[in-house]
Amino acid sequence: MPDKPKMKQSFRSAEWFGREGKYGFIPRSWMRGQGFGPELFDGRPVIGICNTWSELNPCNRHLRELAEYVKRGVLLAGGYPLEFPVMSLGEPLMRPTTMMFRNLASMEVEETIRANPIDGVVLLAGCDKTTPALLMGAASCDIPSILVSGGPMLNGRFRGRELGSGTDVFHFDEEYRTGRLSKADYEEAEAAMSRSAGSCMTMGTASTMASLAEAMGIALPLNGAIPAVDARRRRLAEQAGHCIVSLVRGGVTISKILTRAALENAIVVNGAIGGSTNAVVHLLALAGRLGVPLTLDDWDRLGAGVPCLVDLKPSGRFLMEDFYYAGGLPALMKRIAPRLCLSAPTVEGATIGERLIGAECYNDEVIRPLEHPVAEQGGIVVLRGNLAPEGAVLKPSAASPRLMNHRGKALVFETVDDYRARIDDPDLPVEENSVLVLKSVGPVGYPGMPEVGNLVLPAKLVARGVTDMVRISDGRMSGTAYGTVVLHVSPESAVGGPLALVRTGDEIVLDVAGRRLDLLVGDDELSRRRAELKPAEPHFDRGYGAMFTGSVQQAHLGVDFEFLVGKSELKRSQESF
Repeated sequence: MPDKPKMKQSFRSAEWFGREGKYGFIPRSWMRGQGFGPELFDGRPVIGICNTWSELNPCNRHLRELAEYVKRGVLLAGGYPLEFPVMSLGEPLMRPTTMMFRNLASMEVEETIRANPIDGVVLLAGCDKTTPALLMGAASCDIPSILVSGGPMLNGRFRGRELGSGTDVFHFDEEYRTGRLSKADYEEAEAAMSRSAGSCMTMGTASTMASLAEAMGIALPLNGAIPAVDARRRRLAEQAGHCIVSLVRGGVTISKILTRAALENAIVVNGAIGGSTNAVVHLLALAGRLGVPLTLDDWDRLGAGVPCLVDLKPSGRFLMEDFYYAGGLPALMKRIAPRLCLSAPTVEGATIGERLIGAECYNDEVIRPLEHPVAEQGGIVVLRGNLAPEGAVLKPSAASPRLMNHRGKALVFETVDDYRARIDDPDLPVEENSVLVLKSVGPVGYPGMPEVGNLVLPAKLVARGVTDMVRISDGRMSGTAYGTVVLHVSPESAVGGPLALVRTGDEIVLDVAGRRLDLLVGDDELSRRRAELKPAEPHFDRGYGAMFTGSVQQAHLGVDFEFLVGKSELKRSQESF
C-alpha cells in the first residue's frame, strides 16, 4: 500500500493564515497586498524578526541590513519571515537613562508577539539594554527564540594607539579636565573613537550581554565577538534564520534553552570575561520572567574564585576585535569548562560541551591561560552590611587591590547635580582616602538607575596623580568603566534605604574579602536621622514615568516591574473582526 501523506504541522500562525472564510481571507489578502505569494501561507512557520534598528541608536544602525540575511536563512529553511520594529534603546542619546525604558521595550516585544501570527522570533539586538529587553519580552511569551547581536564596532585608532569605547573616553576626559589634552586633540580623538557600525568594542555591557547570550546557548557560537562589519556576522544571521525554523518545528521554546544551568553558566562566564556589573540586574530580571529562581547570593557563590582570563578593556588591554581573532567565547569557555554545565542545551541542537570540542585559542595574550589570569577574582562580588542590607555589587577585575579593604570618611553628594556642581571645586574638602558617596541615583531616585556610579575623581586629586578612590552609590556604571566602585546599593536612598542616612564625615568600611559594606554610625544616631528624612518628591504625575517609579523593583530583584515577574505563556487571542 502507498504511504499515507504526512499531515502538515500546525503552528500558532494557522489561527490567522490557515482558516477558511473571512477569518483567513482577510489576513491573507492584506499580506498578499505586500507582494507575498500564496505558497507562504501553506502551513509554513511564521518567523518574526524583531528589529531594534534606529538612527537614534548608532550602535544598531546596521541591523536593518542584517535582517535581510536572517530572512534569507528563514526562507531557505522553509519559513515565512516577517520583520517588525520595536523601541530601540541607545546609550549615547537617550535620557534620563536607557535603563528606565528596558522594561517598556520588553513589554512592546511581548505584546507584539502575543498580538500577531508569530511562531518563533529572531531577536536583533546590539546596544546595552536592547539585548535584555528583547530576551525578557520573548521569555514572557515562552516562544521559540534566538538572539542575533549586531556585533562590536572596529577598534578605534588615534595617533598610533587603539581606543576603546567608554574606557578611553574616561581617560581623555581626565586629561582634558586637567589641561593635559588640548581641545583640538580632544575633538580629533572623538572622531577616531567610533569608526564603524556596531556597539562598544570594549567588554562593556553590550559585548557582555552578547557574550552571555552565547554562553547561555540562546545565541549561536561567536555571536558575542564577530565585528559588526565582518561578513561572517551576516553569515551568522543567515544561520540564525535556519535555526529558528528548526526550533519552531521542534517545539523548542526559549524556556527550554534558558534553564537554571544556562543562567549559572552565564554568571561564571561573566567573571571569566571581566563582564559588566549591569549583567547582574539583567540576568536577575530575565530569570524572573522565566520563573527561574536566581538571587544575588547565586552571583556571589558562582563567581567566587572565577579568574578573569580575557585581557580586554576596561579590565585589561585589548578590544573585542582582538578577542574574536583569538578564538572568541568558545576558546574562553573551553578554558573554564570544569566550572560549566556542559550538558546545557543550545539553539542549534548541540550542548554547550559539544560547542567547545573544536574550540582553540590563537592568542594567549588576549585569552589568558588559567595559570596567568588578568585577575584572580573576576566574578562580581556581592557586599552586604548596614549600608546595603539587600546587597550591593563590585567588580574586582576593574578595581584597585589596595582599596579592597578600606576605611575612610564619606564625602556625600545628595544628587547628581550637587556632585557635578562641586566635584571640580578647588576648595572641595576631599582627600585621597575619602569615600565618595552619591545618593538619589537608584531606580526610583533618578529615575531609572543611570550609569553615573563611576564618579569622575575630583580634579585637584587627579592633578596630584590620584587614579582611584572608593565610590559608592545606588546607581549603575557603564560596563566600559573601571575603578573601585560600589554599585546597586539596595534598597536605594530615594525609598529610605540606609544610603539616605549617610552624612559627610561619617566613616565607611569596605571589606571585599569579608563581603562587607558598613557605616560606622550608632543605631541611635541612625534612628534620629531617619526620623528627619523627608519623602522624595515624585518625578512624574502621568504616563510611563509614573508607571515606572510606581511599579519598579529594587536592584537586588533586577529592576523589573513587579507585575511582569513570573512564568507566562502564549494563549489564543480573540479575533479582532
